[in-house]
Amino acid sequence: MTLNPADPAFLDHLSQLLPPDTLSEPEPRYLEEPRGRFRGQGVLARPRSTDEVATILRTCNAARVGVVPYAGGTGLVGGQVMPDGPTPVLLSVERLSAIHATHPEENVLIAGAGAILADVQAAAEQAGRLFPLSLASEGTARIGGLLATNAGGVNVLRYGNARDLCLGLEVVLPSGEVWNGLTRLRKDNTGFDLRNLMIGSEGTLGVITAATLKLFPRPARTETAMLAVPSPKAALSLLALARDQVGEAVSAFELMHRQGFDFLTEALPDIRQPFDAPPEWVVLIELGLSASTAPNNQLESLFADAFDRGLVTDGVIASSQAQAAALWSVREHIPEANRRIGSISSHDISLPLGAVAGFIAEGQGAVAALGDMRINCFGHLGDGNLHYNVFPARGRSRDAYDAVRGAVKDVVHELVVRHGGSISAEHGIGRLKRDDLRRFGDPAKLSAMRAIKAALDPAGIMNPGAVL
Repeated sequence: MTLNPADPAFLDHLSQLLPPDTLSEPEPRYLEEPRGRFRGQGVLARPRSTDEVATILRTCNAARVGVVPYAGGTGLVGGQVMPDGPTPVLLSVERLSAIHATHPEENVLIAGAGAILADVQAAAEQAGRLFPLSLASEGTARIGGLLATNAGGVNVLRYGNARDLCLGLEVVLPSGEVWNGLTRLRKDNTGFDLRNLMIGSEGTLGVITAATLKLFPRPARTETAMLAVPSPKAALSLLALARDQVGEAVSAFELMHRQGFDFLTEALPDIRQPFDAPPEWVVLIELGLSASTAPNNQLESLFADAFDRGLVTDGVIASSQAQAAALWSVREHIPEANRRIGSISSHDISLPLGAVAGFIAEGQGAVAALGDMRINCFGHLGDGNLHYNVFPARGRSRDAYDAVRGAVKDVVHELVVRHGGSISAEHGIGRLKRDDLRRFGDPAKLSAMRAIKAALDPAGIMNPGAVL
């Protein structure tokens, strides 16, 4: 489908339908993505209401002008930038940032798509509740983008992905029609589930403008520890033991390799590390415990049992919130250290839990066969999501590996698929993984996706070139 550029004549027409300061030239931050792989283009639109979003989409649809939805700009697969093609309208939801309502007795909060995740967390806390979606970019990531990419984070093990934390949506469709699905219902079997269709669609089917979110009781107390484990296989056995002892109280279970600690030393030396000599593998575990749980330290009991079984060799158990925050700071700064080192190829993958150890072992040899590179493998082990990132040898830049970047990605993704995994766990497809989806995706699923896209967006204006 041929699209037209947002040329001066079109923009003059659109500007007459909107408040004076809605359209502008974008600042550089709107045209960049965190890893520097893509640089976008476009005219910036910052609507203040759902009606204004509808006006923009209706007008763009009639003129066949592309629209690239933009939330916090923290996505890592290029879904928020359009590097080529006819100039699009870059539609930012940042002004749709209000917390519309909180219903603590229902465990429900309604927020605009532009609400920053940290602000939603704070609003839930003020109501005595928990909104458990948590990730490193929560100070800038916005609800609309988090839902559009079905974001994960560190608490998926207990609470699920963004999809699992949403009851309803308000969405502007490409035609400009508004679907008002901001329900607070837990059960509603009245036809196709448009909510789950929109969540994870990466702005290719419409623009999310508001969401009804699930809240949860706040744990009466948390316990946090960083434990050295002999291997990924031992880490998985430790997870099973922890669940046997405390059930669903395990809210986070993060796996980290020594390479991540070495990168912190190299790139962020001010981050205090808990071990004088980092172990080969480490697990960061957090329990969220209810008031009825026995007051004795659950992690101390777990550590003692696991040590006797040979599942842990050392550890640090936080004795205060400050110590717990320091342990989490180590985990949360690893992505920033990665960014400063500069990866050759980064992979957001998921695997069946039973396949994780085998994948890691095979992956090391497969990457080594392509050259001298470093692997930083870390992630949300409890839900099988690994961030498997490949870096230059110390003293070399990533540009020196341009010739093998594609081969590294192919080797990793082929190995993931052979182990029954997914090439995208929580970051989405965007533009970065579009060819990989075509290569590895199920043909029937891709055919259905194209049919849905054609039905809802026949002019093809929504996020052109993303996903499909």
